[in-house]
Amino acid sequence: MPSYTVTVATGSQRFAGTDDYVYLSLEGTEGCSERHLLDKPFYNDFERGAVDSYDVTVEEDLGEIQLIKIEKRKYWYQDDWYLKYITVKTPLGDYLEFPCYRWITDEKEVVLRDGRAKLPQDDKTQILKQHRRKELETRQKMYRWKEWHPGFPLSIDAHSHSDLPRDIQFDNEKGIDFILNYSKAMENLYVNRFMHMFQSSWSDFADFESIFVRISNTISEYVMQHWKEDFMFGYQFLNGCNPVLIRKCTEIPKKLPVTTDMVECSLERNLTLEEEVKQGNVFIVDYELLDGVDANKTDPCTIQYLTAPICLLYKNLENKIVPIAIQLGQKPGPDNPIFLPSDETYDWLLAKIWVRSSDFHIHQTVTHLLRTHLVSEVFSIAMFRQLPAVHPLFKLLVPHMRFTIAINTKAREQLICECGLFDKANATGGGGHVQMVQKAMKDLTYSSLCFPEEIKAKGMDSKEDIPYYYYRDDGIKVWEAIKSFAEDVIHIYYESDEVVCEDVELQAFIKDIYVYGMRGTKASGFPKTIRTREKLAEYLTVIMFTTSAQHAAVNFGQLFLGMYPDEHFVEKPVKEAMAKFRKNLDEIVNAITERNKNKKLPYYYLSPDRIPNSVAV
Repeated sequence: MPSYTVTVATGSQRFAGTDDYVYLSLEGTEGCSERHLLDKPFYNDFERGAVDSYDVTVEEDLGEIQLIKIEKRKYWYQDDWYLKYITVKTPLGDYLEFPCYRWITDEKEVVLRDGRAKLPQDDKTQILKQHRRKELETRQKMYRWKEWHPGFPLSIDAHSHSDLPRDIQFDNEKGIDFILNYSKAMENLYVNRFMHMFQSSWSDFADFESIFVRISNTISEYVMQHWKEDFMFGYQFLNGCNPVLIRKCTEIPKKLPVTTDMVECSLERNLTLEEEVKQGNVFIVDYELLDGVDANKTDPCTIQYLTAPICLLYKNLENKIVPIAIQLGQKPGPDNPIFLPSDETYDWLLAKIWVRSSDFHIHQTVTHLLRTHLVSEVFSIAMFRQLPAVHPLFKLLVPHMRFTIAINTKAREQLICECGLFDKANATGGGGHVQMVQKAMKDLTYSSLCFPEEIKAKGMDSKEDIPYYYYRDDGIKVWEAIKSFAEDVIHIYYESDEVVCEDVELQAFIKDIYVYGMRGTKASGFPKTIRTREKLAEYLTVIMFTTSAQHAAVNFGQLFLGMYPDEHFVEKPVKEAMAKFRKNLDEIVNAITERNKNKKLPYYYLSPDRIPNSVAV
């Protein structure tokens, strides 16, 4: 009688193993096997990190194995099991891989297909079509869209982390990491000890410096020593944690009535301000988004303030970007003066502090929350709803969605909710941060997420004119590496543009993002359909770059780009494309490492060995 060797790999997460009854059956083109008992209580199989093998004997040859069915029946108590994959050795000696990488909970049956990626039009048999359709129907019931606040991108329909599907919840280690990292951050910043300083006036700049006592590394020490200086203030617009706002100034706006006489002492080329603008030496950062946003009023004993400043910057003869004029409000007038470097020392310093404060609010709420976290959640939900596990684009994208929905749900529970950390520590708490997201949605466009296009639109693309913009330089390299990888994968599975058009699951994925994520707003520029391989490569690059590199540049990560511990792809051509991708990333790492040698302010946020695959923190 024919015999099949079945190998079962259990995850290495804490509590990944199970002591329940586990049954397996095989379904092939020529028939189905009986249900075989693989494990039962006290057998000690399927323990954490274990790889167990079994011989499954059948009455007659089953033909080509198409599906594997796994059933788990509870013995005593709820005992979730994380199944990584199953391999099957056929009587002819062939090996088939069936990736799972899912938690098996309750008493349910899980049906797995072999790991070869297939487009919907590739499935010819009814059983495979039905399996594909049933998987999506089940997922669409689990992954439902919900409006958290009017005007926001839609998010997952879950009130708390425990309401999420088990497969996208934090595993135990990650859940503990979230609590420890949150506590550690509070401890490092002395938030509890210095909360009274946030809620009252500071008497001395030493109060500000004391916050950094616990943050000890070479860069932070250098910043602490030079934070008051103009060159450091300007440098942060290029290579700090929010390097996305600065743009080349093509015309001095009327709402900022600065003249050559006012800034003459800052100009170094014996040119008028208008001439400096024409030569491309003047830059601007405008915090207009904050105009009209309500300041935090959650504590009646504390008055908090917000400004919407405009900051003019200048490239001096050393190619350093330095501030030359700051106006703290949007409407010029006697009560809204323009501050200059020639002003009294502390007047100028306080003006810069107000700009940096405004930058913090935009960074946290728009650059970080909206444009990486919330957008990535949209990509994640749409992927789970419209792309089955067998689809090549699911396999490509799923590493970049790991824990994204979970971290965002936790944030809605603890950070940006009413009485959360935002309300306690931010001047935009108490509703201001919600207003900011609602206002910023009009600028959340598809082209603004295309990294090279956005850099060019801001006039910041010339390395010759702006030589020390490492965020741009490293970002372009990473973007191109990701795009090359996406193109390689696309050409394996999509032979032509026609195949792209015929992929109904891909088109449903694109439509979900447009209709629910972008709220069907035509002005967003997000496509409703994709009809060419070239456009698909760009679209996938936007997703992969936003969820990995862009988030890393404005936050900080722990799971590195190009590393795929879960092997969703099994085909050799894709594995070769992954190897090529990792090689390209290694070259970028080496180039960045070489450039950063002996720099007092090295820039490494976009070094691939520091870029997480997904928005998970």
